[in-house]
Amino acid sequence: MQINQHARLSCAPMMDWTDRHCRYLHRQLSAETLLYTEMVTAPALVRGGALHLLDHDPAEHPVALQLGGSEPIELAQAARLGADVGYDEINLNCGCPSDRVQSGTFGAVLMREPGKVAQCVAAMRAAVDVPVTVKCRIGVDDQDPEEVLPEFLSRIVAAGCERVTIHARKAWLKGLSPKENRDIPPLDYDLVQRMKGLFPNLHISINGGIATLEDAEALLDSGLDGVMIGRAAYHQPADILAQADRRIFGKGHDTTAEDAVYAMLPYIEAHLSQGGRLHQITRHMLGLFAGRPGARSWRRMLSEGATRDDAGPELVEAALAQVTALAPEAKAV
Repeated sequence: MQINQHARLSCAPMMDWTDRHCRYLHRQLSAETLLYTEMVTAPALVRGGALHLLDHDPAEHPVALQLGGSEPIELAQAARLGADVGYDEINLNCGCPSDRVQSGTFGAVLMREPGKVAQCVAAMRAAVDVPVTVKCRIGVDDQDPEEVLPEFLSRIVAAGCERVTIHARKAWLKGLSPKENRDIPPLDYDLVQRMKGLFPNLHISINGGIATLEDAEALLDSGLDGVMIGRAAYHQPADILAQADRRIFGKGHDTTAEDAVYAMLPYIEAHLSQGGRLHQITRHMLGLFAGRPGARSWRRMLSEGATRDDAGPELVEAALAQVTALAPEAKAV
């Protein structure tokens, strides 16, 4: 699998959002887009034995495992666990600014320790045959991104990293919440594009503030290798992913939100038969019809009904009927 080709467009790893049910849904909309897990900490896997955090469906491929950690040996062990169960890529989180992540000495705080990150990358590379990549910020706190980002990239490239995703904002480790860190620090796309000039052989994807497929196309046209989209891909998945295979990858065909719903029904039935609950899946489907007639009814029916003990796929079909009844073609009949 040429994983770098799939990285032309990727869905960002997002805690509490990009779980296996979310990824399965996104895969129904796009066959080519690279998907990421939520961040999984290396200590949870290696010391805690929480191997269930690696669960995924074969249909999710191409799919990458994002790890959090700062100990090279432990990260290498966690990377091996991920590769052994079939992940196509192992990604090191050097961008998350949350207090919980900082207390574990990983995430964005690692922007201050490029040497340690390089050691981690080298250890992971030695442990697995799949690509080892890094997701980072342009800097943290009072760092000068013009100075620290080239140094950071040169270190990880020397350690064997061949692809990096850069969230084009600083992270402020004190004074801003994780939510504020996604919006308040200004975006600097120009700096990321200059990094491509400095590191022509490094596959660079850009992340941060990208809200439409048109935005992604423009950034790719500017010379960057890939675009990673986060919240927009989650809240309006069909808008981002349904045309991605054709427009970004030049292959396949467009899909629709309706296609995705029908494709999810057997998956939902299988999940329920194993003791799962409907809302564990449908919470990721609420934005499928964003901006379309019937979207509010769709969201309301699923939000109010999916937590009931007897909720099943028939609720999803009933909610879909609310949308299709308002579709222009339905009115024209």
